[in-house]
Amino acid sequence: MDGETVIAACAVAIAVASFAVSVYEVRATRQHNRHSVRPILQLQRRMSKGQKAGIRLINAGLGPAVVLSTSLTVDGEVVGVWNKAGADRAREGLVAWPYAVTFTESQTIATDYEEFLLSVDPYEPHAHAEFIDLITRRLHLEIRYESLYGGENFHVTLRPRTEG
Repeated sequence: MDGETVIAACAVAIAVASFAVSVYEVRATRQHNRHSVRPILQLQRRMSKGQKAGIRLINAGLGPAVVLSTSLTVDGEVVGVWNKAGADRAREGLVAWPYAVTFTESQTIATDYEEFLLSVDPYEPHAHAEFIDLITRRLHLEIRYESLYGGENFHVTLRPRTEG
Protein backbone atom coordinates (compact mmCIF):
# COMPACT_ATOMS: atom_id res chain seq x y z
CA MET A 1 0.00 0.00 0.00
CA ASP A 2 1.48 3.27 -1.07
CA GLY A 3 1.19 6.69 0.56
CA GLU A 4 -1.54 7.96 -1.78
CA THR A 5 -3.82 5.04 -0.88
CA VAL A 6 -3.33 5.66 2.84
CA ILE A 7 -4.08 9.37 2.42
CA ALA A 8 -7.20 8.60 0.35
CA ALA A 9 -8.43 6.05 2.94
CA CYS A 10 -7.90 8.56 5.76
CA ALA A 11 -9.75 11.26 3.79
CA VAL A 12 -12.71 8.91 3.30
CA ALA A 13 -12.73 7.98 7.02
CA ILE A 14 -12.65 11.66 8.02
CA ALA A 15 -15.48 12.47 5.57
CA VAL A 16 -17.64 9.62 6.94
CA ALA A 17 -16.97 10.69 10.54
CA SER A 18 -17.81 14.33 9.66
CA PHE A 19 -21.06 13.19 8.03
CA ALA A 20 -22.00 11.14 11.12
CA VAL A 21 -21.31 14.11 13.42
CA SER A 22 -23.38 16.39 11.16
CA VAL A 23 -26.35 13.98 11.22
CA TYR A 24 -26.11 13.75 15.02
CA GLU A 25 -25.98 17.55 15.35
CA VAL A 26 -29.01 18.04 13.08
CA ARG A 27 -31.04 15.55 15.13
CA ALA A 28 -29.96 17.17 18.40
CA THR A 29 -30.86 20.62 17.05
CA ARG A 30 -34.30 19.43 15.92
CA GLN A 31 -34.96 17.85 19.30
CA HIS A 32 -33.83 21.04 21.05
CA ASN A 33 -36.08 23.15 18.83
CA ARG A 34 -39.09 20.92 19.61
CA HIS A 35 -38.41 21.18 23.35
CA SER A 36 -37.95 24.93 23.12
CA VAL A 37 -41.61 25.34 22.10
CA ARG A 38 -43.11 22.52 24.21
CA PRO A 39 -46.35 23.56 25.90
CA ILE A 40 -47.13 22.19 29.36
CA LEU A 41 -50.78 22.56 30.27
CA GLN A 42 -51.84 22.21 33.91
CA LEU A 43 -55.32 22.03 35.41
CA GLN A 44 -55.54 23.18 39.04
CA ARG A 45 -58.28 23.57 41.59
CA ARG A 46 -58.17 26.78 43.61
CA MET A 47 -60.29 27.53 46.64
CA SER A 48 -59.46 30.54 48.78
CA LYS A 49 -62.25 32.22 50.72
CA GLY A 50 -63.03 35.71 49.44
CA GLN A 51 -61.08 35.18 46.20
CA LYS A 52 -61.80 33.71 42.79
CA ALA A 53 -62.10 29.92 43.06
CA GLY A 54 -62.50 27.09 40.61
CA ILE A 55 -60.62 25.16 37.93
CA ARG A 56 -57.69 27.01 36.42
CA LEU A 57 -55.90 26.18 33.15
CA ILE A 58 -52.26 27.23 32.93
CA ASN A 59 -49.77 26.90 30.08
CA ALA A 60 -46.52 26.64 32.02
CA GLY A 61 -44.50 25.55 28.98
CA LEU A 62 -42.31 27.43 26.56
CA GLY A 63 -44.67 27.41 23.58
CA PRO A 64 -48.33 27.59 22.62
CA ALA A 65 -50.57 24.52 22.90
CA VAL A 66 -52.83 23.51 20.03
CA VAL A 67 -55.95 21.85 21.46
CA LEU A 68 -56.74 18.58 19.69
CA SER A 69 -59.75 17.51 21.73
CA THR A 70 -61.45 17.78 25.10
CA SER A 71 -63.56 15.37 27.09
CA LEU A 72 -65.90 16.28 29.94
CA THR A 73 -67.50 13.77 32.31
CA VAL A 74 -69.77 14.57 35.27
CA ASP A 75 -70.79 11.89 37.78
CA GLY A 76 -69.31 9.23 35.50
CA GLU A 77 -71.54 10.27 32.57
CA VAL A 78 -69.85 11.60 29.44
CA VAL A 79 -71.15 15.12 28.90
CA GLY A 80 -69.14 15.85 25.74
CA VAL A 81 -66.50 18.42 24.96
CA TRP A 82 -65.49 21.52 26.91
CA ASN A 83 -67.58 24.08 25.06
CA LYS A 84 -70.51 26.28 26.13
CA ALA A 85 -73.02 23.41 25.91
CA GLY A 86 -70.74 21.11 27.93
CA ALA A 87 -70.07 23.76 30.56
CA ASP A 88 -73.80 24.47 30.82
CA ARG A 89 -74.54 20.77 31.37
CA ALA A 90 -71.81 20.58 34.04
CA ARG A 91 -73.27 23.65 35.83
CA GLU A 92 -76.85 22.39 35.53
CA GLY A 93 -78.71 22.36 38.83
CA LEU A 94 -76.24 24.51 40.77
CA VAL A 95 -77.86 27.27 42.81
CA ALA A 96 -74.89 29.61 42.30
CA TRP A 97 -74.18 29.62 38.54
CA PRO A 98 -70.38 29.67 38.06
CA TYR A 99 -68.67 31.63 35.30
CA ALA A 100 -67.22 29.50 32.48
CA VAL A 101 -64.48 30.07 29.89
CA THR A 102 -64.63 27.58 27.05
CA PHE A 103 -62.66 27.05 23.86
CA THR A 104 -62.89 25.21 20.60
CA GLU A 105 -60.92 22.25 19.39
CA SER A 106 -57.95 23.40 17.30
CA GLN A 107 -57.78 26.57 19.38
CA THR A 108 -54.29 27.68 20.40
CA ILE A 109 -53.57 28.28 24.09
CA ALA A 110 -50.87 30.95 24.32
CA THR A 111 -47.68 30.66 26.31
CA ASP A 112 -48.19 32.10 29.82
CA TYR A 113 -51.98 31.57 29.50
CA GLU A 114 -53.65 31.46 32.91
CA GLU A 115 -57.44 31.48 33.15
CA PHE A 116 -60.19 29.93 35.25
CA LEU A 117 -62.29 27.57 33.12
CA LEU A 118 -65.03 27.32 35.75
CA SER A 119 -65.14 29.78 38.65
CA VAL A 120 -67.01 31.74 41.29
CA ASP A 121 -65.91 35.12 42.59
CA PRO A 122 -65.71 35.75 45.49
CA TYR A 123 -65.68 32.23 46.89
CA GLU A 124 -67.71 31.65 50.05
CA PRO A 125 -67.50 28.05 51.37
CA HIS A 126 -71.11 27.84 52.55
CA ALA A 127 -72.68 29.52 49.52
CA HIS A 128 -70.60 27.56 47.00
CA ALA A 129 -70.55 24.08 48.59
CA GLU A 130 -72.31 22.55 45.54
CA PHE A 131 -69.77 24.12 43.20
CA ILE A 132 -66.83 22.81 45.24
CA ASP A 133 -68.42 19.35 45.26
CA LEU A 134 -68.72 19.54 41.47
CA ILE A 135 -65.08 20.49 40.81
CA THR A 136 -63.56 18.20 43.45
CA ARG A 137 -65.64 15.01 43.38
CA ARG A 138 -67.91 14.95 40.32
CA LEU A 139 -66.13 16.52 37.35
CA HIS A 140 -63.51 14.86 35.12
CA LEU A 141 -61.90 16.98 32.37
CA GLU A 142 -59.26 15.95 29.87
CA ILE A 143 -57.55 18.14 27.28
CA ARG A 144 -55.43 16.61 24.50
CA TYR A 145 -52.99 19.00 22.86
CA GLU A 146 -49.74 19.30 20.91
CA SER A 147 -47.05 21.85 20.16
CA LEU A 148 -46.80 23.80 16.91
CA TYR A 149 -44.63 20.97 15.54
CA GLY A 150 -47.51 18.51 16.06
CA GLY A 151 -47.68 14.79 16.58
CA GLU A 152 -46.92 14.62 20.32
CA ASN A 153 -50.45 13.94 21.64
CA PHE A 154 -49.88 15.44 25.09
CA HIS A 155 -52.77 15.48 27.57
CA VAL A 156 -53.71 16.97 30.91
CA THR A 157 -56.44 15.52 33.11
CA LEU A 158 -58.36 16.81 36.10
CA ARG A 159 -59.75 13.77 37.90
CA PRO A 160 -62.28 13.67 40.71
CA ARG A 161 -60.72 13.29 44.12
CA THR A 162 -61.56 10.07 45.90
CA GLU A 163 -62.11 9.91 49.60
CA GLY A 164 -59.36 7.83 51.16
